[in-house]
Amino acid sequence: QVQLVESGGGLVQAGGSLRLSCAASGRTFSIYAMGWFRQAPGKEREFVAAVRWSGGSVYYADSVKGRVTISRDIGKNTVYLEMNSLKPEDTAVYYCAAGISGPHVVTTTGGYAYWGQGTQVTVSS
Repeated sequence: QVQLVESGGGLVQAGGSLRLSCAASGRTFSIYAMGWFRQAPGKEREFVAAVRWSGGSVYYADSVKGRVTISRDIGKNTVYLEMNSLKPEDTAVYYCAAGISGPHVVTTTGGYAYWGQGTQVTVSS
């Protein structure tokens, strides 16, 4: 019902910044929240940030709090993740996710029904 396409990943030096985008299409009216998760090699997919579509409440993982900002553009059905002060440990494939029919626990993968293809973020030292 919902298709998600991430973009904006790439290679950046430690301390640098990056801005990821995720565009949603399809039954976007059903979106309750959108979030960002990441998965590094050999690790489980972990929560990064989320925003509720109505109201705009935001949530951040402790590991990125203070370094990232999630925002949404309702008119464009797009969510953004601005990342600053990047560290090598931030290297991962970043996935956009959409949750429908809230409320959900937006900080866990179980709170989302649709996922994007992922975009690679590599932070060099």
